[in-house]
Amino acid sequence: MKLKKFIAIMATVGMVASMAVGCGGSSEEDTSAEGGDAAAAEEGGDWDSSMDITIVSREDGSGTRGAFIELFGIEEEVDGEKVDMTTEGAQITNSTSVMMTTVAGDEYAIGYVSLGTLDDSVKALKIDGAEATAENIKSGDYKVSRPFNIATKTDLDNPVADDFIAFIMSQEGQDVVSAEGYIPLDGAEAYAGEAPEGKAVVGGSSSVSPLMEKLIEAYAEVNPNAEIELQTTDSTTGMESAISGAYDIGMASREVKDEEIEGGLEAQVIATDGIAVVVNNNNPTDELSSDQVKSIYTGEALTWDEVVE
Repeated sequence: MKLKKFIAIMATVGMVASMAVGCGGSSEEDTSAEGGDAAAAEEGGDWDSSMDITIVSREDGSGTRGAFIELFGIEEEVDGEKVDMTTEGAQITNSTSVMMTTVAGDEYAIGYVSLGTLDDSVKALKIDGAEATAENIKSGDYKVSRPFNIATKTDLDNPVADDFIAFIMSQEGQDVVSAEGYIPLDGAEAYAGEAPEGKAVVGGSSSVSPLMEKLIEAYAEVNPNAEIELQTTDSTTGMESAISGAYDIGMASREVKDEEIEGGLEAQVIATDGIAVVVNNNNPTDELSSDQVKSIYTGEALTWDEVVE
């Protein structure tokens, strides 16, 4: 019992002594500690190129993903079949808006979005020296572009769908395309529709969807008798649903595949869009080559200092 009491007393004395020393030097040490924390916080706020790249990609079935992997050579032919070589370490998002939010929230992230949906929450990189602009796509300087397609069944019998397509392809419709930052078609003529009554369902690519929403709004002004329902899914679902009849008009942010045409679809381009490669606004990188983008998305390059100086 005496030994336990002696140990307890000595422990108490030691604790009191430690507290006294801490209190005696508190003013100077606290100040230096705060300075150290501030310096650490400041240092931690600096962008570090040795950090791992957060690779963000789109889901299977996305037209944007399909066009992206084709344009950057991430799709390779293996045993006669095209294989997507995107690294398994990529984070997968299921829409343009989620892609933008993900990259905007991660300093070390890289992703890709439709040029027409680009905003200042992220930074678009130059690719091979060219900025991602509509002008550079037209001139051919920015080569990362793809068509926006719509498709219908060859035997579609829906006057509203037919009239809405006529509006999209008209000068009025193509003015909407241009106003939204996409590349319009040449030679469009004035809309000369008949404003039929009824309903049509349009669905598919989440990249085409923002433009389609604006086209629907503009069409409502010339034909208030019609209802156009918009369903946002992905390009593959858009084509499959047009074949099955679930959609009157399918949307795809890529070329329509041969098997989809063979399934009974006829397609037409309504606009041309660029694909912007985007990073976080705190990332000092301004430009990458096509080969550097490929090395990132195939998992060859793992950290930012492997692709930038």
